Amino acid sequence: MTTLPLPGAPAVEVVRQRRERGRPNLALALGLTIFGLIVLAAIFAPLLTSADPLKQDLLSARLAPGSPGHLLGTDELGRDVLARLLYGARVDLRVGVLAVLTPLVMGSLLGLLTGWFGGWLDMIVMRVIDVVVAFPFYILVIALVFALGQGATSIYLAISMVGWVAYCRIVRGQVLVAKEQEYALAARASGLPTWRILIRHLLPNVMLQALVYSMSDIVLTILAIVTLSYLGLGISPPTPEWGSMIAEGQNSLMTQWYLSTIPGLCVVLVGLSLALVADGLVTRFNRR
Repeated sequence: MTTLPLPGAPAVEVVRQRRERGRPNLALALGLTIFGLIVLAAIFAPLLTSADPLKQDLLSARLAPGSPGHLLGTDELGRDVLARLLYGARVDLRVGVLAVLTPLVMGSLLGLLTGWFGGWLDMIVMRVIDVVVAFPFYILVIALVFALGQGATSIYLAISMVGWVAYCRIVRGQVLVAKEQEYALAARASGLPTWRILIRHLLPNVMLQALVYSMSDIVLTILAIVTLSYLGLGISPPTPEWGSMIAEGQNSLMTQWYLSTIPGLCVVLVGLSLALVADGLVTRFNRR
């Protein structure tokens, strides 16, 4: 016995979909707000504090508690903690975003091409990926940074040389499925040039997972930067950076706990905001 559709069922479904689209995306809004405030604080650091993050005062301001002149106190070299926190955000966020943007573009393009054309190009790229994933991420990055030397440029290059692999695999897998869909087959049958099919039809439909992954990848990259600086392989001192602040604050952890805790909380806050952005993006695209 067949079940007949109820009268007005399509109209009810349309109304439901419109309500879903009209709902506020709280996760996306909250994540963008938190991350935006962190970025604005880093950009306008000179307006938020007049202290020099590199200026030392060993005689009168060493390990000083919070005061009107130093809201978060000073470290063991007499440097203002708030100033180093704000200027350190500039370094970590800049390197973190740039070190994800390059692998995102490079890996997505490679995944798009290998998934569409296959053949010898796919075989070569996948064998290179097999070699890269055979090593732990941090071990490979540490080895590359050690070979390239300290500094933001070395970290950026090392993470970019390793990070493209994940995006290539994600996009390639999506293309292998998408190119068999009706819209892709129709585009090929209509005689459209290959570049137009890839850019106009396939790429917008296979990039969601890569974009969502890039949110968490920024967090992983910042953690890698912090870890490298903590181990003494990251940003060269005395440049303010959250990882080096955590390492330097260990010596006074029992008495001045905030020296290590506050930079660590900043890393957690960035991770939380980007996780909310990723969840919000998934919700937004699912509604559409």
